[in-house]
Amino acid sequence: MDCKDEDIDTCDPNIPEEGPSAPPPGWLDNVTGYEEHKGGECTDQICPPPPDFVPQPESEKNAFVPNVILPTVSEDAARDALLQFVGKKWNYSSKPAKNLIFKDMKPFTVYRYRLETYTESRSSTWESEPHTGQSVDGPQNGAIPPPWHVQVSYPPNFTDVVQKVRVPHSSFVKPCFRCNGNGRVRCTHCRGKGMIHCMFCLASGHNRNRRCTNCHGRGRKRCVPCHGKGYKICVTCNGHRNLVHFIQVTVSWRNQVFEFIPDRVPEFPLKKFEKVSGETFFRDENPLVYPVDGFPDQDICEASKRTIRSHLLAFSSVSRILQQRQTIELVPLTHVFYAYNGKDYNYFVFGRENKVHTTNYPSSCSIL
Repeated sequence: MDCKDEDIDTCDPNIPEEGPSAPPPGWLDNVTGYEEHKGGECTDQICPPPPDFVPQPESEKNAFVPNVILPTVSEDAARDALLQFVGKKWNYSSKPAKNLIFKDMKPFTVYRYRLETYTESRSSTWESEPHTGQSVDGPQNGAIPPPWHVQVSYPPNFTDVVQKVRVPHSSFVKPCFRCNGNGRVRCTHCRGKGMIHCMFCLASGHNRNRRCTNCHGRGRKRCVPCHGKGYKICVTCNGHRNLVHFIQVTVSWRNQVFEFIPDRVPEFPLKKFEKVSGETFFRDENPLVYPVDGFPDQDICEASKRTIRSHLLAFSSVSRILQQRQTIELVPLTHVFYAYNGKDYNYFVFGRENKVHTTNYPSSCSIL
């Protein structure tokens, strides 16, 4: 912009135009262990774990599961479960549940297999903050540790947590790239003039042969974004002129969960099992677990073998596997058959909570 324009009130030629919102290429140093950061790229760099952080399975081992006893539901418990279910449905009468006649109760063996793989992943990015006189932990204080050697506080296993840590000795101070170390940038709205043309009178000072009341006849108005100063405080350095650049490591702990239930009862929707718990009779927890072997339900054995292998392949290349846990639950499921007013009906009681699923309760209204 030419600051000799006759319209200019407060234009200062020393105030620079606003620069880029991110550091330009070459602005940041290359640091050993963080070489993938190119210039001003701000996206996170995924840091794969070093080989000695990657666990190795022992394929010849297997986990053995004990035998279990099939749980049963009494008639009283089945009736109470149905009454509780009906009590939550405003359009259902409790009369059929109170007066039904049980004909048969058929329990099913339902196993739920769950594999939890607890992983730690790390990514890094360059960050910055205004330099306000705070101490700067730079390379003069020691070598910059690689991403996986940055010390962090570990959370309890199998909990999802994200932690951001400033890498020790990675900080340095440079003039702000956005304002060129000035602390202020030229207002883009008024181009540094502090005044803008009045749009009501098209800068003429008159509107319909009368003095413009919006600009009081001057044809110009004070620029609102910069309050007539012609400049704004740099939003990157907040007016402090210098920035502290540093590498930040983001550590993410994630519990990767897989669940599997063999579909043995076509009439019962498997999705219902997501809302209930079962009786855990097998639990195996180690840095790496081994596939289940010798279990009566071969689908569970196959799911264990397949999922353990897929978790190892999927997560070990981009994260560190800290711990694995596999469990098998016996989820109660009983198909109840009963009669009411000479007609046959049925429902399912499932889970330790004795939840109910039915599609033909004696009612003129369908289930919600």
